[in-house]
Amino acid sequence: MGKVGDWVDTVNRKVAASKVGYWFKLDGSGHPKERKGSYFFTEMRAGLATFFAMSYIIAVNSSVVSDTGGTCVCTADPQVDKWCINDPAYAICKAEVKRDLITATAAIAAFATFFMGLLANLPIGLAPGMGLNAYFAYTVVGFHGQGLVPYQVAVTAIFVEGWVFFGLALLGMRQWLARVIPRSIKLATSVGIGFFLTLIGMTYSEGIGLVVGDTSVPLDLAGCHPSSRDSVTGACPDSDKMRNPTMWIGIFCGGVLTTVLMMYRVKGAIIAGIILISIISWPRTTEVTYFPYTAVGDDAFDFFKKVVDFHQIKHVLNVQQWDISGHGGQFGLALITFLYVDILDTTGTMYAMARYASLVDEETGDFEGSTIAYMVDSVSIAIGAILGTPPVTAFVESGAGIGEGGKTGLTAMATGLCFFIAIFFAPIFASIPPWATGCVLILVGSMMVRAVTDINWKYMGDAIPAFVCIALMAFTYSIANGLIGGICLYMLLNILVWIIEKASGGRIVPQNKEFKDPWAPDFGSIIPFWMVNVAKGRAPWKRDEPVRSIEGTTGPEPVLVGEKGEKGDSSSGSRPDSATEVPAELVNEKGAHH
Repeated sequence: MGKVGDWVDTVNRKVAASKVGYWFKLDGSGHPKERKGSYFFTEMRAGLATFFAMSYIIAVNSSVVSDTGGTCVCTADPQVDKWCINDPAYAICKAEVKRDLITATAAIAAFATFFMGLLANLPIGLAPGMGLNAYFAYTVVGFHGQGLVPYQVAVTAIFVEGWVFFGLALLGMRQWLARVIPRSIKLATSVGIGFFLTLIGMTYSEGIGLVVGDTSVPLDLAGCHPSSRDSVTGACPDSDKMRNPTMWIGIFCGGVLTTVLMMYRVKGAIIAGIILISIISWPRTTEVTYFPYTAVGDDAFDFFKKVVDFHQIKHVLNVQQWDISGHGGQFGLALITFLYVDILDTTGTMYAMARYASLVDEETGDFEGSTIAYMVDSVSIAIGAILGTPPVTAFVESGAGIGEGGKTGLTAMATGLCFFIAIFFAPIFASIPPWATGCVLILVGSMMVRAVTDINWKYMGDAIPAFVCIALMAFTYSIANGLIGGICLYMLLNILVWIIEKASGGRIVPQNKEFKDPWAPDFGSIIPFWMVNVAKGRAPWKRDEPVRSIEGTTGPEPVLVGEKGEKGDSSSGSRPDSATEVPAELVNEKGAHH
């Protein structure tokens, strides 16, 4: 071990002394802003940790988005089979769409994460975001295309969003837009999306099949065999409720076991649960098989047997539809919602992860490489839309790598390379059943809901809009409805209070007004450095290099909070892997978590 350790130290020193080390500001590189404690092999190990914490997104995202049916066309009679459940040709096409999306998800995650590390020098991973993919699949496009707009129009909205983001990042407006949203609505957005994901994880289409819609009540207990469900209403007969073995496998292996592993901070707990359930579900002779002896099952099993294979994207690649004349209003609503949620999500996550890695400038409130990071994210959103995926966003699971010592872009580049390798294992990722990922959505939802304790419940002007935002997201099955309701009610209530207070000369004020969350965003530090340089007549890319301190510190240690805000407890946040320590800023400042 001594020789191996000496060899590792030698490689670390040589890499740090090279041009690569200087670019990434490794410890020992001689860069004025070198990041103390950053070493080549430490960065590689951190990259692997981030990948294992994020890798579940390949299976979950492809499974969620494939529920839209992509560009598949249903040939069944809508009077007989409105949701196109019993059309074999449509089911086979949908399975191919899922395989397309596995390739697309891994590819865009590899591209975005790699270039986030190379260009922005940040240890942050990116991939299609949880919450945004559910909104895309079940509200914008809808289950089997029964939503607001066709799949082709939806990815067009995402493509436009990417370039709008690029312009906002170039002008330094993304931070401004994130800060202008009231704090209570930001927190409520996270909580509402948490309930939204939880509900999806309990359904048949993308979960364990625990609940189902009914005619007499909005939701009813399910858990029956899919073959026993009512062909019209989808309800379960009382005699078969809670008797589906796949549901129990999902609950105990994907829910209970994964939770126990997370409680003991086992790294990769989420992916371990998914792998276990998948292995149980792969044999064809069992009652819980994912490959029944049907046309769809035979097609899925034939693809699974390839194990290693590059699946070419056939159905969702470059399918943008620019004629939106018949969908103008819904196109605009989807675009605005994607913009809002993504601004809160990406901006909040990047800031929190940068602060966790001690890369935030306390004077400006910005972090190193922020403008380039936002640009990389924006371009990745546009490219992801061409590949057919929902918006790309930063992942809080990046904290797993940062916790392993990742401080530079080498961590993200290693994660990106791992996602690239995953592209060639599409047959494995395509064969993960929905009951293996359903509890992932529920666990992620439970972690996002923790932000409800940070909402200001003392003042009704903050509390009621936040509650409406949460309730509408869950009960109307739409993130957009929750955002619209919450923001409009917040504006209405607080404008009325302001008018009454001014008209009465300050004598009539609502109860507990002194506890109101202040709405005074700091707009002074949003101007990107390149604009400041241009104004001063300097080269746009030139940065002032401070004299390195003896200690070489780059910022204060991050404050980690637990469920109730105790320093040192890393259980807070929405990350689905308990090995990731989430900074307090993530809970307090970001909106839609993963």
